[in-house]
Amino acid sequence: MIARIQQTVVFLLLASLGAWIWYVSPDYSRFYIGFSAITIAYIAYVAILFIVIHCLNRNDSQPCSTLWALFLAFVREARTAPSVFLWRQPFRTQAISDALHPSNKAGVVFIHGFFCNRAFWSPWMAQLQLQNRAFASVTLEPAFGSIDDYAIIVEAAVTKITLATGQAPTLICHSMGGLAARAWLRSSLGNDDRIKRVITIGTPHFGTALSTEKALLPFINTHQMQRLGAWTKQLAKDEPASRYAKFTCWYSNCDNIVVPTSTAMLPDADNRLVTAEGHVSMAFSQRVMQESLALLD
Repeated sequence: MIARIQQTVVFLLLASLGAWIWYVSPDYSRFYIGFSAITIAYIAYVAILFIVIHCLNRNDSQPCSTLWALFLAFVREARTAPSVFLWRQPFRTQAISDALHPSNKAGVVFIHGFFCNRAFWSPWMAQLQLQNRAFASVTLEPAFGSIDDYAIIVEAAVTKITLATGQAPTLICHSMGGLAARAWLRSSLGNDDRIKRVITIGTPHFGTALSTEKALLPFINTHQMQRLGAWTKQLAKDEPASRYAKFTCWYSNCDNIVVPTSTAMLPDADNRLVTAEGHVSMAFSQRVMQESLALLD
């Protein structure tokens, strides 16, 4: 579903550019006006998000980023997001299949975030192929449904990887995917013993200030991610305090979606700060990837 939506967006952008070229012909020099307008609109949108989150982070318990780090995060996010949302996810969903071969290494289950699909993790899956390590990358559907309903999808992936390796897998999650992992852990007694570790990257564990009752995205899962909302509060209440020892939480004080910064952290977890990275670019930071993959063994 997400792939089709994102394909439609790409085709509409291309059609708009095509229509503009036809309109300005034969003076094709004006083509750059239309192309520049789309580019400037995108850059302005991303820039506004970074300005907003910098203001919202001023009263957080975690230190604000420097303006230079914020600028670097803006550049990295503006560069990374188009390749994910306009190419990899719309057109390369099945480019790398799950690796379910028998292995003596513990496997991995990848869980993506909101408005994404399994192709989000392609660079990570390519790394695991080189390691000859079993992995499964899920697609959470329905895309705009309840996070609780994703537990059955996570369950199927955990079962497949455990059967392939005979070992408990590690869950690697981005954004909402970390909440889906926690919802799965809550869904059945004994799930804690079926995993080795949970690694979350930019997960709004206690919601995000960008999700409100009047948010522009009025979906079930976006409402569940409201800052200190009823769903995240109940999730935390249902969890044993000992569970968080299995969590490694990557967070950024330049995250342009999860705000304030501290909402991506869990008490008593292995919380790791990464600087100068945005919400999407953080997932492909060399440090985040290398240190996370090192935790697998």
